[in-house]
Amino acid sequence: MSSSEVRAAAPGEGACMQTFMDEIFRTFRRPEQRRWAQAYLWALLHVSGKKTPRRMALAKPLPPAAAHGLQQFINGSPWDWTPVRRRLAGRVAARTTPHAWTVAELLIPKRGEHSVGVHRRVDTRTGRTVNCQRALVFFLASGTECYPVGWSLVLDGTWDSDRERMRRARIPGSEAGRIPADHVTGYAAEVAAQPRLPRVPWVLDLTRCDQAAGVLAGLARQRAEVVCEVPPDHPVLPTGPATPAVTTVSALMEVRHARQTHVLLRQSPDGRARAVPVHTYAGTVTAPRPAPGDDGGARPYRVLERPDPDGRQPPRYWLTTLTDHRVEEVLRLARSHTAALSAVAALRQRFGVLDFEGRSFPGWHHHMTMASAAYVYQCLFRAPGGAAAPPGAPHRVPAAALAGASHGGEAAGKGCGR
Repeated sequence: MSSSEVRAAAPGEGACMQTFMDEIFRTFRRPEQRRWAQAYLWALLHVSGKKTPRRMALAKPLPPAAAHGLQQFINGSPWDWTPVRRRLAGRVAARTTPHAWTVAELLIPKRGEHSVGVHRRVDTRTGRTVNCQRALVFFLASGTECYPVGWSLVLDGTWDSDRERMRRARIPGSEAGRIPADHVTGYAAEVAAQPRLPRVPWVLDLTRCDQAAGVLAGLARQRAEVVCEVPPDHPVLPTGPATPAVTTVSALMEVRHARQTHVLLRQSPDGRARAVPVHTYAGTVTAPRPAPGDDGGARPYRVLERPDPDGRQPPRYWLTTLTDHRVEEVLRLARSHTAALSAVAALRQRFGVLDFEGRSFPGWHHHMTMASAAYVYQCLFRAPGGAAAPPGAPHRVPAAALAGASHGGEAAGKGCGR
């Protein structure tokens, strides 16, 4: 495409998008990369249905030849997604009041065996075996919103042991053998090393995680505060003067004299308040059998048990390092993971995370990074009247943006925030 066609393939939404693009994609050295990034972001926000380069290029005012440029930007352009995601997280932290980090799993159904990272596994929520990619999405939670700012692609043994397959998909050797616990603790270490990012608690659902103890140990090494839901059989070691024995969180909470009851008020659907009991262990617990030299093993945790108010489901259990926080505060933080699941549903339905058709590891991360950017932009920059413009809604693209012009204008920049 000619230079003028590249400019025309990069629509915008005025000063808000330009400010966002300048901040998030500052590390892009080539102007063409920024223009294609803006075109891709615009298409993710406003094209309905599948978000593939070919389909996105059919949207006006993108020219028909844009499909090749969009495809090249995702699968061929050698840009580093890590600094883009760091700037995305920093933007969220600067414009909101984050209170937690959290993680959600996303299984992406795939046909065949050529998509990067594809393998067969059991979906723990449905019990069905699916052919899929397995992703971990890292969120920064603020208020009732969760912002996706990081991604990991989890490989299984069939990929780890096939070097030629790894080479064809351009998967770095460092990715081989990484289990979910490695991805979570590795990301936590990256967060801890970034001074612009908040040191807020990690809120995790470890009830279906085979490496729950490893995740907790890794976060303990980072000195990260945690609020983690654990399965009933999660092992713990009570602290105290007597020689303790390893037990489980459910068995621990069955000892009535060792627990305290807190009564919380919960509003029912009919508007009436109902009392909900929550039990806490009177003392603290630690992780059993810490690894040699691992000083995070003796970290004290508080145990919470929340029985089902209707008695139809088994109790739920949490471990938290926030031993001096009120029960209401801990459970409020725990709801961050529920908000993350809602965000995953929105990513699936509206931002194209299921639609990547490439076969390379960099291409997958490029596409997911752009989906995150579109989601964050949608949340942070609202349509007139304060409501978010739904993706796919009719939108008028400024003629100046189509021509590649830039109008700074003080009035045009109001309401965008920096």
